[in-house]
Amino acid sequence: MKEKSDLMEKIVSLCKRRGFIFPGSEIYGGLAGTWDYGPAGSLLKKNLKDWWWREMVQLRNDIVGIDAAIMMNPKAWEASGHTSAFTDPLVECKICHQRFRADKPQDITLHEAEHKGKKVEWTEPKTFNLLVKAYLGVVEGKQSEIFLRGEITNGAQVNFKNVVDSTRIKIPFGIAQIGKAFRNEITPGNFIFRSREFEQMEVQYYIRPDDKEGMKWFEYWKQNRMDWYVSLGMRKEKLRFHDHAEKERAHYARAATDIEYETPWGWDEFMGIHHRGEWDLSRHQKYSSHDLTYKDTQNGEAFIPWDIETSAGVDRSLLFLLVDAYREEKERVFLKLHPKLAPYKVAVFPLLANKPQLVEKAKEIYGELKPNFMTAFDDRGNVGKRYYAQDEIGTPYCVTVDFQSLEDKTVTVRDRDTTKQERIAIAELASYINQKLTT
Repeated sequence: MKEKSDLMEKIVSLCKRRGFIFPGSEIYGGLAGTWDYGPAGSLLKKNLKDWWWREMVQLRNDIVGIDAAIMMNPKAWEASGHTSAFTDPLVECKICHQRFRADKPQDITLHEAEHKGKKVEWTEPKTFNLLVKAYLGVVEGKQSEIFLRGEITNGAQVNFKNVVDSTRIKIPFGIAQIGKAFRNEITPGNFIFRSREFEQMEVQYYIRPDDKEGMKWFEYWKQNRMDWYVSLGMRKEKLRFHDHAEKERAHYARAATDIEYETPWGWDEFMGIHHRGEWDLSRHQKYSSHDLTYKDTQNGEAFIPWDIETSAGVDRSLLFLLVDAYREEKERVFLKLHPKLAPYKVAVFPLLANKPQLVEKAKEIYGELKPNFMTAFDDRGNVGKRYYAQDEIGTPYCVTVDFQSLEDKTVTVRDRDTTKQERIAIAELASYINQKLTT
């Protein structure tokens, strides 16, 4: 257990040291459950979202993308059941008044141990709504109470008709979006796993209301999403499905499955596949009084479609990718990130920072590579320290410009995973790296 705890400490330390993730508002003492993404982290996050969008929207003919507003009419949240059912059970320690989720007994046990043998009494569990309230309006006292979205699903549901009418897309089809959501979490924790501000990547996939069709697409999306995470380099043995029993399912779900990762604190979920049936569209039709039926242009049939949802946490996915990629090898620490996710694809160094001719040549190569790849330049410390830094960032290839480079126009290219080096002609460098990244 201590080994696993140490792993998380190492990853948190690496994330701050190498510019992946910083505590939110740190210079002011922070704000619990909020995180800022630094230079390396913002690139990693962008790469993850870009590859998801490419897979879901760019390469498919049956899914279109939207970018819905964070703020919505409060009636939308009433219709979706969030104002009444988007809750966690809360208990409070009567000694120190800290609050915890009643359905997380491991957290309660750990807290009781902090009181060192004292008998801890708890309040009776009460429901706690996770929606974050906001106030809209310019005149104090006449402001409207709204909510920052607790999930991004509603944006697709309320735009269902707009998408159908503007694109002429036909069932089965999906609406994809990536966006921020906010939850007033009782106990944010495990680094960025449970935060109060986070991002989601979702597809609402609409199908005919048919039991056989529903389970066909439910199983399809389960396997599709599992295969995608494996394609990003995640180890298969660290991933599993968790099918929800009926009592575990959300109020809207006919079937539900999580994809879980074996984290340092145990198996935990980072994405879900939900068979939502007609819950969302039928509710929004009822509460808005707008017709949200789909009309088949071929046979004239009209119906409320069923919805198969795939919902992934961007931040959770990123965390598990970091955990999965973390390697220790003798004196070396490196992130074995898939090249398409790595923040920087290549780094360029002059062998010596105090030799102007080497620095000039290195910057020239850096400028040539930069339009083709996200490229880093580093002339701090010795080459060994630069390799160490780029290994921790997860940069697949490092290019060193030395005195031989000035004579024969070749450079040393070092592979992150193997540490092997080879001489490559500068004229062939871009095509060499591109070939390595795409094979």
